[in-house]
Amino acid sequence: MSKRNKPKGQTLNSEDDLEFDTRAVRAGQVRTREQEHNDPIFATSSFVFDSAAQAAARFSEQEIGNVYSRFTNPTVRTFEQRLASLEGGTHCVATASGMSAILTTCLALLKSGDHVVAAHDLFGATVSLFANILSKFGIKFTFVSVTDMEAWQDSICPQTKMLFIESPTNPLGEVADLTALAELAHENNALFVVDNCLCTPVLQRPFELNADVVIHSATKYIDGHGRCVGGAVVVRDQELHKELFAFLRTAGPSMSPFNAWVFLKGLESLRVRMRACSDSALELARWLEAHPAVGRVYYPGLKSHPQHALASKQQSAYGGIVAFEINGGRPQAWQVIDSTKFLSITANLGDAKTTITHPASTTHGRLTQEQRDAAGIRDSLIRVAVGLEEVDDIKADLARGLDAMAVPRAARAARG
Repeated sequence: MSKRNKPKGQTLNSEDDLEFDTRAVRAGQVRTREQEHNDPIFATSSFVFDSAAQAAARFSEQEIGNVYSRFTNPTVRTFEQRLASLEGGTHCVATASGMSAILTTCLALLKSGDHVVAAHDLFGATVSLFANILSKFGIKFTFVSVTDMEAWQDSICPQTKMLFIESPTNPLGEVADLTALAELAHENNALFVVDNCLCTPVLQRPFELNADVVIHSATKYIDGHGRCVGGAVVVRDQELHKELFAFLRTAGPSMSPFNAWVFLKGLESLRVRMRACSDSALELARWLEAHPAVGRVYYPGLKSHPQHALASKQQSAYGGIVAFEINGGRPQAWQVIDSTKFLSITANLGDAKTTITHPASTTHGRLTQEQRDAAGIRDSLIRVAVGLEEVDDIKADLARGLDAMAVPRAARAARG
């Protein structure tokens, strides 16, 4: 059957021959009898049944259909199908936030006594969730360096059921060998879970590297404009989806229909935005690397980055997160941040507006000093999440503080 002659009402998600950008705009949409062009928002908590018998069949899952928006909503379902299509998965569960996506994954797929090997380079809230909350329920965690394969191997035990990683990491951009970690997980009958928030399916496809579960904070690049909070868990295995969906249905960490609609609009422009911010971030990283006030730049697109070759192999570009250490400590880092005029001082990322933050006192501020040291989060570190502004304007705004730091040192050096 040709695409032109497709019956009305048939989902486009089944069209495997559609290209990425077409699926980003079309996948998952099923028009109602109103024949709307844009995706509708189904702002309803419940749904009406034709009969008591149909209601019973829906609640018992003998008949597929809408029941209650905590776990079945057409707008949310369209978002789930579209993101699953872009990631190369078959099923998706949308959640209220990125952290609830991680919580859903762990509580749905793990039990007391299970063991998880995770990178200590994870987002600070994820480390806190694992170490301070889930550990109370008998799930044990071992944290290792994202790049130390020997440490991953040595940390696995008979109770290990999951390997959990972000790649690239936030904020240092360290890159894991996803194929090698997937092989290690599967050799030990464990699941390999990848948080793909920073790359999105535009830049990295973890399923193609044998991941079992892909997690997103839709709040970030999927939205792209800092409007809503949401998350998602994508899988390729129907049994995994059943476990995830059962947890969502009962526990209710649900995405709202309005937020799902916003994320659908974000997916439509995802490739354009990811390419633009990646290009600007690479230019900014090169500029920072040459600045005399900067001690070190962390960006996988730089040839100086220790995993540059691996990132080039696994990713189609390097993302929008640039971190750098200034020659100084927390006072100097705060001075650079406070000297900016239009960069947004906020811990969020993935926005059209460039943001700047001090990770040691914000995103990773609740970690212990030992945990921050293990993750390489120093007081001199600044993170910039590059947006869609003209990159020369971003450089000029950062230069206000950086140049002020560099000039006195140059003057002292000249005086001998």
